[in-house]
Amino acid sequence: MAQKLPEVDAVIVGLGWAGAIIANELADEGLSVVGFERGPWRETARDFNITTVPDELRYNDRQELMVEPRQNAVTVRNNVSETALPMRHWGSFHPGNGIGGAGLHWAGITFRFQPEEFRLRSHLEERYGKEAIPDFLSLQDWGTDWQEMEPFYDRFEKLCGTSGKAGNIGGKKIRGGNMFEGPRSSDYPTPPMDQPYGPALFAKTAEKMGYNSFPVPSSLLSQAYTNELGVSLAPCTFCGFCTNYGCANYSKASALTCVIPALMLKKNFTARVNSEVLQVMLDSDGKRATGILFIDEEGIEYEQPADIVVVSAFTLENVRLMLLSGVGKAYNPIDRSGTTGRNYAYQTANNVQLFFNDKTIFNPFIGAGAVGMGIDDFNNDNFDHSGLGFFGGGSIRVTPIGGAPIAFRPVPPDTPRWGKTWKAATVKHYLSTMSIGCEASNYSSPANYLSLDPTYRDPHGRPLLRITYDYTDNERKMALYCTEKVAEIAKAMGPDQIVQQPSKGHWNSVPYQSSHVVGGFIMGADPENSSVNKYLQNWDVHNLFVVGASAFPQNPGYNPTGTVGALAYKAADAIRRLYLKNPRPLI
Repeated sequence: MAQKLPEVDAVIVGLGWAGAIIANELADEGLSVVGFERGPWRETARDFNITTVPDELRYNDRQELMVEPRQNAVTVRNNVSETALPMRHWGSFHPGNGIGGAGLHWAGITFRFQPEEFRLRSHLEERYGKEAIPDFLSLQDWGTDWQEMEPFYDRFEKLCGTSGKAGNIGGKKIRGGNMFEGPRSSDYPTPPMDQPYGPALFAKTAEKMGYNSFPVPSSLLSQAYTNELGVSLAPCTFCGFCTNYGCANYSKASALTCVIPALMLKKNFTARVNSEVLQVMLDSDGKRATGILFIDEEGIEYEQPADIVVVSAFTLENVRLMLLSGVGKAYNPIDRSGTTGRNYAYQTANNVQLFFNDKTIFNPFIGAGAVGMGIDDFNNDNFDHSGLGFFGGGSIRVTPIGGAPIAFRPVPPDTPRWGKTWKAATVKHYLSTMSIGCEASNYSSPANYLSLDPTYRDPHGRPLLRITYDYTDNERKMALYCTEKVAEIAKAMGPDQIVQQPSKGHWNSVPYQSSHVVGGFIMGADPENSSVNKYLQNWDVHNLFVVGASAFPQNPGYNPTGTVGALAYKAADAIRRLYLKNPRPLI
C-alpha cells in the first residue's frame, strides 16, 4: 500500500519547459509546490562540462538524455489492421529524461504559430468553403486566439533571451524579419545570430527569386543576456554539438538554464527526481484530482495529495497518464467518440540535399541547432491552396546543426555504403555539401490516435502507449509540392547535383525526423471534441491542468516549443488570476 505524504497546494508532473515555468509561477504566488521528474537531476557545470559534452557516441548514438526504452517505450503501427510493436531504440522522435526534459536537448528554434493557426478550421472554411475540407482531416480551432496568446509568447521569448528579428510589430511589416508572423508587441530580446555561408547563400538566392528571407528565431543566444529571473546566459560559440546534447556554454536556453536556478532558491518548492508518476488520483466520483501516485528510485510507492495537479510531461506521457488515470473517455476511431487520445499529429520532414564542387566550402562543423535563414512563403496558408488538393505547408530553411564526425557523412545516393569508394566520397563531399529542409505541417486525421497497448507493459505492469499513425494523402501531396519549391531554390544556388527527399509512402518510426509529436489531449471550446479548455484545464476535473504539445489540435509547419512555453504561461496565469480566487471550472 502506498505511503501517504503531507498534502501540498500543487504538484507538477514533469520539469521540462512547461512544468518548470508553471512551478515557478505558482511558487511566486506563495503556493507549496512539489515537482516530479522521472529522470535524474542534472547540472550544467557537472553534467555538460566543456571537456565531456561534445561526445557524439554518448549523446547522439547512445541517447543518454532520452528516456531509456526499457524504462518506458511506446508501440507503433500505421493503422488499426496492424499489430503494434515496441520501439526498442528511439528513432523518429526523442523523448527527454531528467530535469529539463526534451527541452534540454532541443535545437533551440523558437517560432510563434501564426494567428490563423489558432482558428484553423474556421479560417479554411471561410477562405475555401466547408466542402473543401475532406472527411479524413479532423481539423479544429484551438478555443483561443492570437490576441490571447501573444503576451505569453512575448514572456517566453524574454525568458529565453530569444535571438531574432521581428517582421511585424503592431501590424507594421518589417523587411528582413518574418513578415508572415502575427503582430508582435515587441522585438526579440536579442539580435539575430551571425550566419554561416550556407544559410547566407540560401537567403540571398531566395530574395533574388522574390521570397522573403529572415533569420530563424533562435534560443541559442547571439549575445550575453540576463532574464527576468536574474539568470544569465552566454552567446553561442557554434560548437556543432547542440541537437541531442546539453550545452556546456550556458548558451542554449532550457528550463535547466533559464528557470531551475531561480526555482530551486524558493523555499516553498521541492523537486523530486528519479520518481515516476504512476497515475493521477481521483476522488470517488472522478470529478476532482486528489493528488498523484508515484514510485521512487528505491521502488517505494507514495501518494502525494494536492489541491491542484498539473501534468506537464512530454506529449506521449501526458496522454498515457490520462488514459491510465481514467481521465476523460478514450478515443474510438470507429465512431470518433471520446477525446483522450484524439487528434494525434506529427510533422512531415522534407529536404533537398545540394552537392557542390570542392571549391565551394561550407565548413559544416561550424554549426548550432537554431542558426539559419528561412522563408515562410510556402508555409501553412501563406499561399493559395485552391485546386492543389491539399492544405498546409512548411517552414523552408537552412539550419546547419554541425557536421559531427560519426553521423554527418553526406554522399550522393549512388555511392556504395562502405569501402574505399565510400571513404573517398566522404572526403570529397564533407565540406561542400549542404541541405535545405522543409519542416512541414501535419493536419490531424480521425485514423491517427493514441491508446493503451493491449499486449506490452512497462516494468511497473502498466500498458505502454500505442501510437496509430500514418501520413494521409494531404501530407503526401503537400510534401511533394513543397519539396519541388525547395528544389527550385536549390537549383538556383548552382550546385552540381541535388537530391530531393520528400516525405512519401508510409510513416516509418526508425529514422529520426523530429520530436514534434503533438495532440492526444487537445484544447478547444467544446468538451465533445476536446479534453482541456483554453486555460489547459480539464473539462471534467477542474483542478487538473494538462499542459504541453498534447494540447495542439493539429501541427502547423513550425517547431512547437515556443507555443508550449506560451501555453505554460497561459495556464499559470489562469491559475493565479482566476482559479485560486474561486476554484471551479473556468469555462
